[in-house]
Amino acid sequence: MKPALRVTRPELHRLFEGMIAAYGPQAWWPADSPFEIAVGALLVQRTQWINAARALENLSAHRLMSARAVVESDLRDVETLISTVGFYRQKAVRLQSMATWVIQSGGFDALSGLPTAELRTSLLSVPGIGPETADSILLYAFDRPVFVADAYARRLFQRQGWAGESSSSGYDGVRKAVMSLLNEGAQFYNEFHALIVRHGKSVCKTRPACESCPVRNGCDFGRARRSTGRRRIDR
Repeated sequence: MKPALRVTRPELHRLFEGMIAAYGPQAWWPADSPFEIAVGALLVQRTQWINAARALENLSAHRLMSARAVVESDLRDVETLISTVGFYRQKAVRLQSMATWVIQSGGFDALSGLPTAELRTSLLSVPGIGPETADSILLYAFDRPVFVADAYARRLFQRQGWAGESSSSGYDGVRKAVMSLLNEGAQFYNEFHALIVRHGKSVCKTRPACESCPVRNGCDFGRARRSTGRRRIDR
C-alpha cells in the first residue's frame, strides 16, 4: 500500500513556519481543567465552537464541571444545559459515559500515568469517543504528542499535493504518516493543529481564499488556480 502522504519532514515544518508567521501562537485549548477540555472536545463534535463554548459556560455556571457532578446529575438537566450544541441529547448520554469512565479509571491523575497507546485505547472504549476526539483529548487534556488529523488537516494536505492513495489517506493513515515524520513534543503538535484549524476556517475553506493564503507558494491547488487565472487573462 502506498503511503497516506507524499511529504517530507522539512515540508511539514515549512508549512508550520508559514502559518505561525501569519497567525502567531494560538494558545489552545482554553479551559480551566483537563476535564473541561475533554468535555469541550466531546461537545464540539459536528457543531461550531461558539455553541460548544456556550454549553461549557452553562455547565460551569451550574457547577457541573467535574466527573462526579456530571454523573450525579439528572440526564435531562445535562441535556438542557448543553442544548446549544448539535445532537445534544446524544451528547448528554456520552458526557455521562465519559464522566463515568474518568471515575472508574481513578480520575485524571491515574489516567495520566498510563502510556499514550494504552490511554488512547481506553478513550476509544468510551461510547461516542472516536479517533479524532480521543486524539484531541490526548493532546490538549493529557499533553501527549499526537497529531489530530481532522478534516481541516486532510483538506489542507490534499491541496498542498501531499495526499497519497485514497484508501490510506483517511484519518488514521494521515495521523500515522505525520507522526512517523515528526518527532516532536506535545507543544508542537498543539500549535500545529491549532494553526491548521485557524487556517482552515479563515482561508483554506471549502471555497478557499487562495489570494490571501500565507502558504500558497507550496500549494498545488493554489498554483493550479493561479495558472488557470493567467490563461483566462491571456485569452
